[in-house]
This record gives sequence, C-alpha cells and structure tokens, in this order.
Amino acid sequence: MSAQELAHVTVLLREAVDALAVKPDGVYVDGTFGRGGHSRLILSKLGANGRLVVFDKDPQAIAVARQLAETDKRVQVVHGGFAGFQVALKELGIEAVDGALFDLGVSSPQIDDAERGFSFRYDAPLDMRMDTTRGQTAAQWLAEAGEEEIREVIRDYGEERFNSQIARAIVQQRQERPILTTGQLAQLAAQAVRTRERGQDPATRTFQAIRIFINRELEEISAVLPQAAGYLKTGGRLAVIAFHSLEDRIVKQFIRRHSRPAPLPKWVMVRESERPEPPLREIGKAQRASAAETAANPRARSAVLRVAERTAGEFVDE
Repeated sequence: MSAQELAHVTVLLREAVDALAVKPDGVYVDGTFGRGGHSRLILSKLGANGRLVVFDKDPQAIAVARQLAETDKRVQVVHGGFAGFQVALKELGIEAVDGALFDLGVSSPQIDDAERGFSFRYDAPLDMRMDTTRGQTAAQWLAEAGEEEIREVIRDYGEERFNSQIARAIVQQRQERPILTTGQLAQLAAQAVRTRERGQDPATRTFQAIRIFINRELEEISAVLPQAAGYLKTGGRLAVIAFHSLEDRIVKQFIRRHSRPAPLPKWVMVRESERPEPPLREIGKAQRASAAETAANPRARSAVLRVAERTAGEFVDE
C-alpha cells in the first residue's frame, strides 16, 4: 500500500458499515470505493457467499479496487460514476441488493495529490476531474464559460456571496492570459473576496463550486438515490455520508419524502391504517463524527451520515 493510501482515513467507518446491518450472505454496493476503507470492513462481515460491488470514477481508486478483487473473488469493480447504478448491476446479473453505501464528495488522496488540481494549497494544473480519463478540466471550462455561467456556478454550488466579483475577475484575467493553475485561481478569489470567514481561505467556496460542477456531483446524487432505493430488498439499508449542506439537503429531503405516506387529494377519504406504506423508513437521527474522530481527522468535522431502511411499500421513481 502506498503512502498516499496510508494517509487516507475513512470517515465514520464503523458507524456507516454498522448502519448497513450486513448479512453474511448479502449483496452490497460501495458506491464510492475511494481507498476501500468501508469496503474492507463490509467484506470482514460478509461470508463466503456474500458479494460486494464497488464503484469509483477515479482511475487510482479503481487500481486499488482491482487489486482487492484479485485477492477476494467476492468483489466486483465498476469504473464509473454511481449514477449508472442500475445499468451496471443489471449487467452483473444483480436484480436486488441488501445495502448500498455512498461516501460523497472528494477523497483525501484526491485533495492531497497536487497534480489533481483539487486544492489551493498547491500550485498545480487546474484539473479537478475525479475521472482523469474523460471530460473537461476546470481550466478548459474557465477558458470557455461565459461570465454569467461562472457566476451562477460559484453562487449555486459554492454559496459564495462574492460570486459576481470572482466571475468578473476570472473573465478579465483570461483576456490577458489563460487561467491554468490552482495558484492563479486562488489568487483571483483572494483578491475578489473582501471578507472571509474565520479560519477559511477565501478560495474555499470557489474551488468547491467548480469541483462540484465539473464532476456533476449533485446531479449524480439526485440520480442515484431513487435507483438505490428501488434496488433494495425489503429490510435493505441505504447509508449516505455527506460533507456539505448541498449534498446533505438532497439526501435528507429524499429520505424524508419517501419515509412519509404520499399525500392524497383532499376529496379522498381513507383510514390512516389503510394508507399505502411508505417505501423507506428513516433509521435514527443524522450521525456526526465524534469529537475524538474530528480531533484525529479534521476533515470529518462536516460529515453527516443518514440511514434509511426499505420497507415492503412500493417505491415509485419520481
């Protein structure tokens, strides 16, 4: 295992895997393999007939996953985003699963590898793609996007109040020379953000916004949740770890919407006991990392784990 893999600390490791209530002969999905922390713990609870399908966009993560699959035949690897959940599982001959886990956002190895361009701590090529084998880089998008589009991305995905100033600075700068590095973008953000939150770099929200946009992160979350819920067996569990409010809002609203009886027209008279059972049941309250975990791994401080269980109620994809 490389030094980079060793540096990766899986957030809410035991809490997330415990939430799945793993059955020894069950079929499970780790939708965000990363460096395999959650996957290895799931495998330790599976028996010889259990099965684990792992997804990841990142070629480096996939390389680690394939090494694991070579030594453990219970593992099957999918190189791709989890938005292709149902298609991939059907191709593997899987019609239903006992649990699905998603650890959202960017991973520590991606942030800590300067060449990936996710972090403003290093001056490196402005890439930001989770899958470096396809798609447009952040630098390419910034070279082509209009000022209004850049402003909307920074506003909507970064919740940055100085979105107009940053977008204007980007467009003005690229007229003189292309914005190709993380250092250039961080400097532009620092000059445009007039006040900063305590302890937060002025480039934080801009980098978050562009990364989310380049990788279609929120769209993928919205796409996979109904697929995963619809694929769960009765009693199967869905566990999702989110790291910022935009992700968590999507997860929370999805679980709550499908954990309540569907609203009926006012003219329909039906006893409460006769109403159709909701397809999901929310399990417990949202969990956060403990003080000890946060002290050992500061990146855990914003993590939120939400869990739902599939009922016998019919799931209707909206």
